[in-house]
Amino acid sequence: MDKLLEFLGNNLFWASLWFAILILLLWNMFSDLIMGIVQLEPMDVTRRMNNENAVLIDLRQESDYKSGHIINSINMPENEFANRKNELDKYKNKPLTLYCQTGSVATRIVRQLKSEGFEDISCLKGGVLSWQRANLPLSRGDKK
Repeated sequence: MDKLLEFLGNNLFWASLWFAILILLLWNMFSDLIMGIVQLEPMDVTRRMNNENAVLIDLRQESDYKSGHIINSINMPENEFANRKNELDKYKNKPLTLYCQTGSVATRIVRQLKSEGFEDISCLKGGVLSWQRANLPLSRGDKK
């Protein structure tokens, strides 16, 4: 223990840097859990669609949406989201699930909507890529 304290004292910069990286890593891993962001696996999303009539919002660009999207999802690209956010008000009392390509954009927007009063909101963990890895079907076309 004395050697550890001596090492930390002699290498304060490196010890502080290691501690900061550790804190950032832990925050990255657990921030969604702490903030109450629900990340659903693809099979949980299908159950939610079938049993709770969840509304799915696709945050990808329209071209990506047309090339393959989850059936009955609504396309609301991230770059248009701020201007179209009021369209979601009619779904405030329904379960909402947002998804994007990988899950990072959806998580950020779910965090924002949660702070604006949406309670039953989640995102597809891993985005549409995880949906495809689970061998679940994508619908083609431009239905919005």
